[in-house]
Amino acid sequence: MLSTSHDRSAVPSTGPFGYSLPLSPSGQASMLTPPPWHFSGEVIMVEYRVDPAAAARFLPPGLTLGSDPGAAAAVFAEWQWCSASGEELAEPASNQFAEFLVLIGCEREGVPVARCPYAWVDQVVPLVRGWVQGMPKQFGVVHQSRATAVGRGGPRLAPGGRFHGSLSVNGRRAVEAAVTLDGRTETKPFLHTVPLAHTLVFPDWASTGTGQPTLVASEVSDVEFSDIWRGDAELEFLDVLGDDFAELFPVATGDGYVFSYSETLRGGRIL
Repeated sequence: MLSTSHDRSAVPSTGPFGYSLPLSPSGQASMLTPPPWHFSGEVIMVEYRVDPAAAARFLPPGLTLGSDPGAAAAVFAEWQWCSASGEELAEPASNQFAEFLVLIGCEREGVPVARCPYAWVDQVVPLVRGWVQGMPKQFGVVHQSRATAVGRGGPRLAPGGRFHGSLSVNGRRAVEAAVTLDGRTETKPFLHTVPLAHTLVFPDWASTGTGQPTLVASEVSDVEFSDIWRGDAELEFLDVLGDDFAELFPVATGDGYVFSYSETLRGGRIL
C-alpha cells in the first residue's frame, strides 16, 4: 500500500504549482527557488567611457545620465549561489555560473543607479532568474583568469598579476579585457556599489493588455567586498553583435579591478 505522503487522494487537489515553471504536484519541479538567493563571486571589472548620446538612447523613461554622463563598466564574474536552504551547494554543476555585464552610469530622481543594457550567462537558471528580475540575460561563453596562491598556473593577487576576461557569443569572440594589478585600493568601483535599475517586461502573449514595461530594482543585503586590487586595464569590444551593441563600444578605458564580492538577493521593488 502507498503511504499517505504519496497518496494524492489523501489531500485536497489544488493542481500543480511552483515558484516558476515548470509546475508540478509538489512544486519541486520549478526551475527557480523562491528568494532569498545568496551569491559569492570573483570579479574582474573594467571602467570605461561610452559616448553619452549613445548611453542616453539605452535609458528608459525615468532614468537620466546624471552627473557623470558616459560612465560605463564591463564586468566579468564567476559565481556560486544557493537558496536559503543551501541545498544547491551539494551540486556544483548547477550552482556555479559565469556572467558578463555591461553597466551604464545614470540616475533615478537624482539618486545614482546603474543600467544593465546587455548581459550574458552560461547556465539556464541564472538566465531565467535574470528575466524574472528584468535583467536582459542571454546565453554566452564567459571565461576569466583565476587567482592562484601557489605555482605558475595563474596570476597572483599581487603587483604585476595580469587577469584576463573574454565573452564569446554564438562562437564569435565579442569582448576581451585585461587588468594588470599595481596594488590594493580602498576605493570600490563606483558602478558596483549602486542599485541596478532594470525593466521588467514580458510579451503580451494572450493579448490581455497587460505586460507593460515596469522599472524595478532588486532588494539586496549582506553585501561584502574582499580586498580590492586596482590596475591598468585594456578593453576591446569586437564588432560581431550588431549596431546597437556597437554603440556601447569604449571611447576611453579607465581603471581595472579584481576582487571577491557577495550579496543576498531578496526580491524586487518598483521604482
